[in-house]
Amino acid sequence: MKFSYVNPTQIQFGQGQISSISDLIAKNLKVLVIYGGGSIKKNGVYQQVTSALKDHKWVEFSGVESNPTVEVLDKAVEVVKKQNIDYILAVGGGSVIDGAKYVAAAACYDGDGWDILEGKHKVIKAIPLGAVLTLPATGSESNIASIVTKAATKDKLGFLSPLVRPVFAVMDPDTMKTLPDRQLINGLVDAWMHTCEQYLTKVSNAMVQDGYAETLLKNLLVLAADFENRDNDAWRANLMWTANQALNGLIGSGVAQDWATHMIGHELTALYNIDHARSLAIIQPSLLRNQITVKRDKLAQMGRNVFGLIEGVGEEEGIAERTISAIENFYHSLNVATKLTDYNGDKNQAISEIISQLKVHGMLVLGENKAIDLTVSKEILNAALV
Repeated sequence: MKFSYVNPTQIQFGQGQISSISDLIAKNLKVLVIYGGGSIKKNGVYQQVTSALKDHKWVEFSGVESNPTVEVLDKAVEVVKKQNIDYILAVGGGSVIDGAKYVAAAACYDGDGWDILEGKHKVIKAIPLGAVLTLPATGSESNIASIVTKAATKDKLGFLSPLVRPVFAVMDPDTMKTLPDRQLINGLVDAWMHTCEQYLTKVSNAMVQDGYAETLLKNLLVLAADFENRDNDAWRANLMWTANQALNGLIGSGVAQDWATHMIGHELTALYNIDHARSLAIIQPSLLRNQITVKRDKLAQMGRNVFGLIEGVGEEEGIAERTISAIENFYHSLNVATKLTDYNGDKNQAISEIISQLKVHGMLVLGENKAIDLTVSKEILNAALV
């Protein structure tokens, strides 16, 4: 292992923590509050935020979509520039926070903000931002990643910059009380996939990273099995904290990471408007079966340590194969599909469209071994689409 790890985001975790915003943002700074479709006005979060900002000068920007588009976010960039905003406060789930990160970076750049996503501009300055998390899933509240879509071209791309890592994150599980079941399920699946992308790679002998990843996966299994008791303070708090820990940089430090499922899944979301988490569940089982030769040892480790599988005499399949089936059963237990049946045109046309987008976005070789080229991606899609 060789790595550099730092995560300076201040976490304010627990009920009633939204009020702490008052002291977390200096009162002489002008704040832009960014949020989504307005659900925060129905569940009391907006009222708590405005109360906390009563001594601040602030304006708001709403309408950030579940897959944030640059077309909408650029309007927020203009607000930042015209109103001389000093600080951004993102109130929402990962999409709102990702969008706020883009705004924070693009507002400090004179060119087209999309240049950041295409790698034409490296972020050298950003407006500082904080986050109030309302939907646990992506870990965006304390990491350096942002994923943004360009609706006009159906491009979904991301960028990484420590300059857009939130200065603080308020994580109050009470904000989850009014979330629809679909979003809670997406949170479970997304956190699961983030953990898998950093764990189901090569045997690393990184005891802390592996052990912590396995704990997070077991947490998610327990939460999924206890989904009927989701209207429970402990259930909400454990999902919120587990999802954060899955992608705050810790379990990926010093180990191989995959992310091929995410790269292919992003194209499904952009082309067919499939929920991010559900696009991942569609791709992952087919990808694991395709890559089982190189992932066999880690899959077996996951089978033993997460699912409690044992090498069985007379078993028709090995432990790695049974682990993939167990992962699939985890998704099915939440009524999440692992095959794509709803797409435009016939199967070959759909696959061709996805492959074309991967090629355009430079996703020519994926995975921890850089072995998933476009031909292999096509094989995975052939298995994932029915």
